[in-house]
Amino acid sequence: MTRIVKKDDSSEVRRVTWVGLGWNAALTVLKFLAGFFGGSQALVADAIHSASDFVTDIAVIVGSHFWNLPPDAEHPYGHRRFETLVTLGIGLSVAAVGVGLGYKAVQTLLQGEGAHPETVVAVMALASIVIKEILFRYTRAEGRKIRSQALEANAWHHRSDAFSSIPVLIAVVISLVFPQLWFADAVGALIVAFFVLRSAYEIASPGARQLVDQGASEQVAKKLLEIALGHSKVMSVHGFRTRYVGSDLHVDLHIVVDAQMSLLEAHDVAEEVEQLLIQAGENVVDALVHVDPYDPARAGKSEEKE
Repeated sequence: MTRIVKKDDSSEVRRVTWVGLGWNAALTVLKFLAGFFGGSQALVADAIHSASDFVTDIAVIVGSHFWNLPPDAEHPYGHRRFETLVTLGIGLSVAAVGVGLGYKAVQTLLQGEGAHPETVVAVMALASIVIKEILFRYTRAEGRKIRSQALEANAWHHRSDAFSSIPVLIAVVISLVFPQLWFADAVGALIVAFFVLRSAYEIASPGARQLVDQGASEQVAKKLLEIALGHSKVMSVHGFRTRYVGSDLHVDLHIVVDAQMSLLEAHDVAEEVEQLLIQAGENVVDALVHVDPYDPARAGKSEEKE
C-alpha cells in the first residue's frame, strides 16, 4: 500500500477564513447601524445574517486544527472527515438562513405592511453585495487551489450573504421610486431565499454523499481504472473501489499479472500502479493494490479486461 503525506493546509485555511471573519465583523456593525438609523428592518436582519457567518468562520478555523492531524489508532484513515462535518454544518446553517428569509418574507406579505427605508440603506446593501461577492471569489479560488471542501463551502456562505442583501437593495430603490409598492421587499426576499437554499444544497450534498461512502464519480473512476489497466504488465483488474475521506480519495483494487512472475516483480508492478493512481491528479492519497496471479479457469468471471 502506498500512502502519500498530504501537505498540511490548515494554516492556509485559517488565513483565508480570518480575512472573511474580519470583513464579516465590519459588515455586521455597518449594516446594523445603517439599518437602525435608516429605518430598515430588512438590513438589520441582513446584519444578523452576517453575524451568523461568525459561527461558520469559527467552525472552519477550529476544524482546520483537527482534519490535518495524521492517522492514529482510532482514526486509521486520518481525520479528514472532520472537514466533511464542518462542510455539512455550514450547509445546514446556510439552509437555516434561507428558511428564515423565506419565513420573514411570507409574514410581511400576510401582514400587508412594508418598510420605507432611506437611501443610506441602499448604499450599504450595495457595498455588502460587492464585498461579499469579492470574498466569495477569493475564498473559492483559495479553496480550489488547496482542495479544501470547507473553504469552498464557506465561500458559498459568503455568496448567500450577498444574495440576502439583494432584496434590501431592490426594496429601497423601488420604495424610493414607487412608494406604493410596499410588497417589493418581500417578493425579492422570497426569490433570494430560494437561491440561498439552493446554495445550501450545493454545499451540503458532497459531504452527505461522503458520509454514506459514495465513491468517486463515474468519470473519475473510469479514468483511474484505465490508468491501472494501462500498465503493460497488468492483464486485468477487478475489485475496483473508491471512497472519499474528506476531500481525499482512497482507492482499492486487484490487479491480475502473469502467474510466472516472481513475487518481487509482482510487488514492483503493484507499487508502480499505486504511484500512477496517486499521480493521476484526482486527489488520490491512498492506493491499496492487491496482486492476483492469472488463472485461466477464473478468467472472465471477475476480471474486467480481456
